[in-house]
Amino acid sequence: MQTSTSVNTEKKVATIPAQERYMQLEEINMTFVTKKGTFEALKNINLDIKEGEFVSIIGHSGCGKSTVLNLIGGLLEPTSGLLFCAGREIFGPGPERAVVFQNHSLLPWLTCYENVYLAVERVFALKETNEQLKARTNAALELVGLTHATDKRPNEISGGMKQRVGIARALAMEPKVLLLDEPFGALDALTRANLQDELMKIMMKSGCTAVMVTHDVDEAVLLSDRIVMMTNGPAATIGEILDVTLTRPRNRLGLAEDQEYNHLRGEVLRFLYDRHAKKAA
Repeated sequence: MQTSTSVNTEKKVATIPAQERYMQLEEINMTFVTKKGTFEALKNINLDIKEGEFVSIIGHSGCGKSTVLNLIGGLLEPTSGLLFCAGREIFGPGPERAVVFQNHSLLPWLTCYENVYLAVERVFALKETNEQLKARTNAALELVGLTHATDKRPNEISGGMKQRVGIARALAMEPKVLLLDEPFGALDALTRANLQDELMKIMMKSGCTAVMVTHDVDEAVLLSDRIVMMTNGPAATIGEILDVTLTRPRNRLGLAEDQEYNHLRGEVLRFLYDRHAKKAA
């Protein structure tokens, strides 16, 4: 049962301000055809995302989190249902929706600068000069604190720095929506924490909308405005949506003893390991 009025189950589009429905997922169903037959991955997904909002999608492995993200990114087409971004229906990938994967996906023969410039050139080459493209690339690297590593190649920098290059590459395209698929999942705990703090600063500067898939409860509460909690598959759907009203900017050390932070964290854990376990049983 969904417990947030943010989940839209009606078709009365005109009654809700556009900024409240910047991204829309309406009656999304996703079925895959496999060698063993059909597999219903998602069922009746309805979600509205506000402009500038940071939304995390969390759930157990196999609940369809990444499938939802791939649908928003246009990497998959739903079996049925509609997806919209800024009032336009989503048909395939587009520069207004940039994806940061768990694997940084950098080209190893290019420098950090060249990896970012490649994306900038692809999006803006027809309407900007070379100098403007270079300035855009440098600004993105400065935003993630990597101006000192512009000439280094991926094998010359740390895992955390590689992820920052991936984020810079995505933000350099000036996306309306930043999609993050467990971007820090492969990193050690300290690097992960540092990059979470960096991401909070970057998102405040950029102001773009973000949707992140994660399995980390603390990460979801720390970064999000809302947490979408998925039920287990098959036929996974949105079980609950939790509003995170913690004041920004957020400090992880200060939140460690914060009563509201720990309450929110407990609510997510209760859904994942208590409420949903009982439903599944």
